[in-house]
Amino acid sequence: MQLARAQQILHDTFGYHEFRGNQAQVVEAILQGKSALVLMPTGGGKSLCYQIPALMMDGLVIVVSPLIALMDDQVAALRAAGVAAGAVHSGTSGEEVRSLAEKIDSGSLKLLYVSPERLVSERFLRFLAHSNISLFAIDEAHCVSQWGHDFRPEYQQLGILAERFPNVPRVALTATADQQTRADIKHYLHLEDGVEFVSSFDRANIYYQVIEKNNGKKQLLDFIKQQMHGQSGIVYCLSRKSVEDVCQFLCENGLNALPYHAGLPIEMRSEHQARFTREENVIMVATVAFGMGIDKPDVRFVAHLDMPQSVEHFYQESGRAGRDGLPAVSWLCYGMNNLVLLKERIMESQIADVQKHIELEKLNEMFEVCETVACRRQQLLRHFGEHIEPCGHCDNCLHPPIRFDGTEWVQKLLSCVYRVGQKFAAGHVIDVLRGKNNENVSRWQHQKLSTFGIGEALSDKDWRNIIRQCLGQGLLLNDVYHYQALMLTQAALPVLRGEQTVMLRPLKRAKEATKVKNDDWLRTEREERIWQALRTWRRDLAKQENVPAYIICGDKTLREIVEKMPKNLAELNKIYGLGEAKIQQFGKKILEVCEPFQAA
Repeated sequence: MQLARAQQILHDTFGYHEFRGNQAQVVEAILQGKSALVLMPTGGGKSLCYQIPALMMDGLVIVVSPLIALMDDQVAALRAAGVAAGAVHSGTSGEEVRSLAEKIDSGSLKLLYVSPERLVSERFLRFLAHSNISLFAIDEAHCVSQWGHDFRPEYQQLGILAERFPNVPRVALTATADQQTRADIKHYLHLEDGVEFVSSFDRANIYYQVIEKNNGKKQLLDFIKQQMHGQSGIVYCLSRKSVEDVCQFLCENGLNALPYHAGLPIEMRSEHQARFTREENVIMVATVAFGMGIDKPDVRFVAHLDMPQSVEHFYQESGRAGRDGLPAVSWLCYGMNNLVLLKERIMESQIADVQKHIELEKLNEMFEVCETVACRRQQLLRHFGEHIEPCGHCDNCLHPPIRFDGTEWVQKLLSCVYRVGQKFAAGHVIDVLRGKNNENVSRWQHQKLSTFGIGEALSDKDWRNIIRQCLGQGLLLNDVYHYQALMLTQAALPVLRGEQTVMLRPLKRAKEATKVKNDDWLRTEREERIWQALRTWRRDLAKQENVPAYIICGDKTLREIVEKMPKNLAELNKIYGLGEAKIQQFGKKILEVCEPFQAA
């Protein structure tokens, strides 16, 4: 009976026709008073798991959220759907706080979003002790773990909720958590006895594409102009300087790009984030300081101009594309210099040696995702303990690299690494292989080695490609304690002895392998006119209401309107994402926009 009512709320309030994945089971567990750990991919509908119970239970649901932008977006979306929700953070006025307190006292507020710092303050806990709390929902729960990728020490204090409110269920939600992080979430939040729900991490709508870096800015520009022109996207860079440089380059080439990093004034960051959220066709060029808490569903691409430092980071950041379920692209451009720089950052950091070892392992796993010739999605999901068949929807599946027997070249490389004493980085090894008798080679008398000049037939770029692949296949490693010197692994010995062949990817990738799969949804000229008319209506209304356009309705909703062309309010009721409140508020106007095209 409860689930039937939950299904009705899902449709009437949020405009969705059915639960996805194990949403229904999570809702049912919460309604039964159980605590839970919920892992769902970005865009998988985690928020509905506590928002629907909030509308069914007697009392207030407290939602812990790490970022102001995320809180405000969630509250705006809930209010647009007719749900009584509010947020308390540093930007909330005293008058708004008093109004929210009155609504809580009267029982009219259903959801309250707060930061972890605010929640664990003694004053706030005392206030909650005199309120009717039905559930604590802890969003972005991976922040509790030091092994997670967005560690927030204040999250570890949230265990106090179990002590102060033992009879109130708690649900922890995240999109990214390996086994160690899950164990930490259970430990710190006292969820050892909670139910665990793990959905598939697969984001089937995202096309994964990885290319080797060769003038990265130009490669990025070509990707955006040729395949993503006019779309909203995020470009991640490793440093603040790179953010500024890339942003300027994109603007000079006619794109609408904005920078975002921790070195910019907070006012500028807030303005740029608001523009990205509320305007169309904006490209945000950012460090990883930008992203968590961005609820924008119509980000059509996420580009990494440098390799992320872990699979978790990559999955979380690339997952900000296509939250609406429509086709999106994850594009990653990487090089060996990128790997070396990240390793140096880890070694120079102040973290404990044990954690340095873990971070280096995570970095190597990410490098393997870049280097693999197998299905990228398979490799990503394997990291989270999930096994699938090849996806047929990544660059390696659609354009399988035709590998060649590169054993002879690899033997020359491994032999040269050995001859120079395993004490030199890639650049020097390549100089020896190519027979460059420069000052550094002469100083070490390496022009006298038997490997001097044996690789002159290949270019520097070709040799770097081979070195990358040998690192990826575990034949070589970088000595992070000695200037990134290349060293042989045990796996290299059978290759050197001629007992094992080494298959390599082509040193130059075919052009078709760098093309993104097209969106299958092709609009006719008439459909294009309806689509643009609906987008114009949505943009103007969003500007008038001072909210992001997706708060009015997402691209997926507009797309379904174009496809089904509803003629009355009853038919609007069947459109994805249109609940009763939105139909009542916007329905007539949507029909007016569609009317001129009905007979066309």
